[in-house]
Amino acid sequence: MSAPLGETANGAALARTRRRQKRRSTERGIAIIMVVAAISVLTVMLAQFQDDTSAAVASATADRDGLKAEYMARSAVNLARLVIASEPTVRAAISPLYMLMKSKPPQLPVWEFSDRLLAAFNDQDSVRDFGSSLGLDMSLGKNLGLAGGKFQLSIVDEDAKIDVNLGAANDIAHIRLAKEIMGLISPIMYDPMFQDRDPNGQFHDRLQTCAAILDWADVDEQGFNCDTSTNAPTSSGVEDSSYSLLAKPYRRKNAPYDSLNELHMVNGVTDDFWATFIDPDPTNPKKRVMTVWGQGLINVNTANAQTLLAVTCAGAPTAEVCIDPQQASAFLLGITMARGITQGAPIFGSSKDFLQMMKGQGQLGPMVTLLGMKPVKFQSDSEFLKSITTESKMFSIYAVGVVKGYKRETRTAIHAVVDFRDAPEVSGPSITSILDSFTGHAAASASASASATNTAYPTSGNGATTSGPITAATAANAGGQIIFFHIE
Repeated sequence: MSAPLGETANGAALARTRRRQKRRSTERGIAIIMVVAAISVLTVMLAQFQDDTSAAVASATADRDGLKAEYMARSAVNLARLVIASEPTVRAAISPLYMLMKSKPPQLPVWEFSDRLLAAFNDQDSVRDFGSSLGLDMSLGKNLGLAGGKFQLSIVDEDAKIDVNLGAANDIAHIRLAKEIMGLISPIMYDPMFQDRDPNGQFHDRLQTCAAILDWADVDEQGFNCDTSTNAPTSSGVEDSSYSLLAKPYRRKNAPYDSLNELHMVNGVTDDFWATFIDPDPTNPKKRVMTVWGQGLINVNTANAQTLLAVTCAGAPTAEVCIDPQQASAFLLGITMARGITQGAPIFGSSKDFLQMMKGQGQLGPMVTLLGMKPVKFQSDSEFLKSITTESKMFSIYAVGVVKGYKRETRTAIHAVVDFRDAPEVSGPSITSILDSFTGHAAASASASASATNTAYPTSGNGATTSGPITAATAANAGGQIIFFHIE
């Protein structure tokens, strides 16, 4: 018996309704899934965009701060050159005091006080400290202080150190350097250092190590003999081939040292040797004992006690102070104490004053007796005076630009070596003349004026230019000549 027609229609409608609800539910689920998927994709895209933007902003900020830090360091280098260049002017100001003592004023180590002298050009805190120490209102000054950063500055006198590049100069310089190195390493307190094997399993005594340092830089293939006694030969035959026997062989350079780090490659220069005789404190370059940038003469007013002992023993290898550890200790202590008392002021008016003191003569001669030392008898007074000076001409400038940011600090370090041997003195005591001489503004003004009258670039008979920008760029500068420049 078949169902009534009405029930059949109701069932069909119900089925259609259920199918419609099911379809709508499916469509709703698909829509939700699509929305969630879209949100997920957008979230990932937004996170990626945010990361890319943050990285780009951080990179741009780091580049900006790095550039600012670099130019703050460059400014410190130029200010340091200005301080050194102004030393003759400062010396001239105090010359009347020395004239009363019938002597010439020695070079004043103004570079030792560069952090205080240049505080007015540093960050705002330094400017305030500088003003308060002098009782000045620095807010009335113009163009003082750095905005958004600061610099840290240290000037190192390279002529206060033993120049290992003397070995690349000439035979006389060879002998002088050999004596200085032997004077540095000869005290018996260093015997254990030369009795053990190096990391390559080799033994190196004092003479071998000294010879290796000189042979690395000289241009010949003859081994140098560091035994500088009267009857000793200057050569020990052909330079040894020990470098070719290493696990990773190499040849000695036979050319001047480009950097102090080259000494690590020299036979006998072990880590102990480096820490004792070359660079005892890498964080403080002023304690460095050796250099590759010196003028060849050691400044007795700025050299540390260890270097002064070395140069003394170079001129008098058989002196008691070079043989007796107690006398050597007394000398080191006495020089260190004297430097502390004078607070950086030069002790010796001339090279002869140091010579006379070590001989127990002159005004400073009694100091030797007070220290319990015996007077030194030099092999040759005239030759010893040729190895020392009281005038420094080579300086290393270590400048660091610092820019503080959010939870970070950007630092850029510059190491520049400046040669003042051919630098002309500033023309007068005024700051304007110093700045003009240092920056070349005076020369530029003169050149511009001459150009206006068609005489700036005169030519020779064949039409060749005899002066101009190249000549101006290579002309002597009161700020010295930069011979090494490195940015870290």
